[in-house]
Amino acid sequence: MIVALAPPPPSLTDQATATLRRAILATRLPPGETVSETMAAALTGLGKAPVRAALARLAEEGLVQAVPRRGWVVSPVTVRDIHEVFALRALLEPEAARLAAGRVDAAALETLDAVVRCGYDPADPDSALAFLEANRAFHVAVAELSGNRRLARILARLLDEATRMLVLGLARRDRTGEMRAEHGALIAALVAGDAEDAARLSAAEIGTSRAMVLDALLSPDAATRIAT
Repeated sequence: MIVALAPPPPSLTDQATATLRRAILATRLPPGETVSETMAAALTGLGKAPVRAALARLAEEGLVQAVPRRGWVVSPVTVRDIHEVFALRALLEPEAARLAAGRVDAAALETLDAVVRCGYDPADPDSALAFLEANRAFHVAVAELSGNRRLARILARLLDEATRMLVLGLARRDRTGEMRAEHGALIAALVAGDAEDAARLSAAEIGTSRAMVLDALLSPDAATRIAT
């Protein structure tokens, strides 16, 4: 009998990285916030050695930046970042949807979309992050159905980069109902094998999300300021 071995527990560095990444994505550590190793150690409940390694990993992901004599700063979100990330999504994601048309299991996609349909609390960044993690899983699943693994990996990374932007945008506008309708229409087009409609719906959702983020972050009373 073959006994499956349990995966090893995450290292202290892995634990510190996951905790700090979540705090950044949920904007509990907002763009521009200074993060000392002491602060990060208190936040994670871990020592400075794993925290230092975790911050170096997050710098490689572009979520923090090393600043001389200040330690670390949470990377800002700029208008250029928003345009670049959403422009790349608009180039790649509709094509992934086009390729996935006619290759889907509707029940599986609806199961993935169930958490998105439950919505989130706009006043709670952690609730918005959980909502966006479910949304990411849905879109990555569609991309994987395209049959192009590299395309799916690139889109997964882009969706990760878009998360912080979307958390900030969702705080000002509840998109639950809109996204429920958008995902339902996309699933229907994918099941029907309508590649052109699937691509069109995907592009429309990306455009709406980009407009939401820009409206939220460029408004005069935005809680988080971004560089132009």
